[in-house]
Amino acid sequence: MCESKQARAALRRGLGLPVERCNYMHRYLVPWLRDHDDQHHADVRRAYYAVASLIAARTRSARDTAPEDGTSISWFERPNLGASLGQAVAKGVLKENSAESALHLMARQSSDAVHPGLPALVRQILSGNITVDWAVLLVDLARWNRDRDRIATRWLESYFRTASGTTDPTHLNPAEETGR
Repeated sequence: MCESKQARAALRRGLGLPVERCNYMHRYLVPWLRDHDDQHHADVRRAYYAVASLIAARTRSARDTAPEDGTSISWFERPNLGASLGQAVAKGVLKENSAESALHLMARQSSDAVHPGLPALVRQILSGNITVDWAVLLVDLARWNRDRDRIATRWLESYFRTASGTTDPTHLNPAEETGR
């Protein structure tokens, strides 16, 4: 969808906004979503709108960077937002206390508070040529209100492992990621 300037502009308009204020995005996203009237669906829909707007808002250099092939590793080994923040700290893109504070703050918030802060945080990560695994972020955001503590713990663990350089974020122990 982001090949078209018109689509990118429409999708960018939704940065940090609730779905109800994203009228220009419906044209592009409604065909991809099933229609259900329950809270779970509302969380999934909001996650799709948030991630679509974040992808569309990438700078030209971030759009031109080829994404890493995440299909060769298992789902639970793929880097989450915490790992991306850890990479940003390790590369000096973000200060350690800023990244850690952002993660701890998100860990205490509902999705209504998390979504508005994501655009600035993701923009900082991308400015350092650090990739964000959009599929993992989408699933985490869709499940945030139902499973916030587990997701936040996974993000924090990945952050500390990556920022401290004790592990490659793409080679985390799957059992640790799933809490088994």
